[in-house]
Amino acid sequence: MTKATVSTILAIACMSVVLVGCGKKEDGRVLKLAHGLPVEHPVHKAMVFMAERVAEKSQGAMRIDIYPSEQLGSETKCLQQLQNGELAMTKTSSSPLESFVDEMKVLGLPYIFRDNDHYWKVLLGDVGKELLAAGTSNGLKGLCYYDAGARSFYTVKTPVSRPEDLAGLKIRVQKSPVAMDMVKAMGASGTPIDWGELYTALQQGVVDGAENNAPSLYTSKHYEICKYYALDEHTMPPDVLLISPVIWKRLTPEEQTILQEAADESVTHQRKLWAEFEQESMEEIRKAGVDIRKVDKAPFRAKVQGMLKAYDGTPIGDMIKRIDEVQ
Repeated sequence: MTKATVSTILAIACMSVVLVGCGKKEDGRVLKLAHGLPVEHPVHKAMVFMAERVAEKSQGAMRIDIYPSEQLGSETKCLQQLQNGELAMTKTSSSPLESFVDEMKVLGLPYIFRDNDHYWKVLLGDVGKELLAAGTSNGLKGLCYYDAGARSFYTVKTPVSRPEDLAGLKIRVQKSPVAMDMVKAMGASGTPIDWGELYTALQQGVVDGAENNAPSLYTSKHYEICKYYALDEHTMPPDVLLISPVIWKRLTPEEQTILQEAADESVTHQRKLWAEFEQESMEEIRKAGVDIRKVDKAPFRAKVQGMLKAYDGTPIGDMIKRIDEVQ
């Protein structure tokens, strides 16, 4: 029996007693965490690690029950459940968060991170902390970030080596205005589709391709349909672990400390898992016959400069400058 199965069984028992995201039972505190990734994904494994650390630190007085693979709904639905206090915690990409927390748009902008080192200095620094707190008044309190790598284009029939190759293609994007603007600037048409529906959409030709990191391309099995992967690495939106502020306030100060410490420890664990799995994923999709090509990023970067300049003089524009100044 997998850890995910055990979590699900425990969660069903919890639901018979309490119908909201957090229950205080005789045997301790129970938090429900739902997300859309499969159990083999490093982010899911990191959250399992966090749940184990919470149980250890609290000596069994706290428990996190995890529902993976969209068992409780899509990313957007989980965010709404969080706002309503029906769910304690969820993991989402920062991109869908843009519709709930305007400041999160900055993390989805193309080519704002110089490299992985710069990425983590920003996320773990003042800018990252401010963004985690930005959605609290809107029912979404951030706890930590998980590495989600760089997103690149993968397509069914058309290899992409330059922006012009995207002309006329329908590319699946997350439900993110920024992602849609970026794809449009590069010459394609952005089509928002829920992650769980994308395999069928690619198979049926609803879209011509998508954009994501290598582990997601691999675990989703989209590589079975999409045989071209262009490493333009246009964006690096992180995954974000969130908790309902209403439920956070129900926790004692000691419980809050335990949960935050466990979340922070899971970040370090996930970064190691991610690096290993990213390499493994690239090897597996290459073995499956996917044409993986490194492309010149300069033409792609040039296509989005107007999009970035449009933020000059706005709070997002100020945030872009602060990110650029991080050394």
